[in-house]
Amino acid sequence: MNNKGTILLVEDQEGFRRIYKDVLSADGYEVLTAEDGEAGWEMAKQKKPGLVLLDLGLPKVDGFEVLRRMREDAETKNTPVIIFSVMGEPKDIKKALEMGANDYTVKGFYTPRQILSKVKSL
Repeated sequence: MNNKGTILLVEDQEGFRRIYKDVLSADGYEVLTAEDGEAGWEMAKQKKPGLVLLDLGLPKVDGFEVLRRMREDAETKNTPVIIFSVMGEPKDIKKALEMGANDYTVKGFYTPRQILSKVKSL
């Protein structure tokens, strides 16, 4: 199997986790999943994924906090992060990009295929 790299999907909704994991796995990525921000942060540090798909509305620690920790940590500060959220407010998008997110995707506006092309571009 041709492994294109590891993606960490931090998403609290199981349905979304399953759909995106399936699409990315089918395309040859190894997909790790975390269902809350705390677990996502721990995984990002331990597993050093090539890319993180990060939801903002997460239990325990929200996506902004996970992103902040990642950008402040020497081991994760250069890991590409695509924010993946239902929060499509311009202020949220601006804040996430200013905090160092590489891309911002509003859930429901993009198909899994479109997400895949964003992943490939990073």
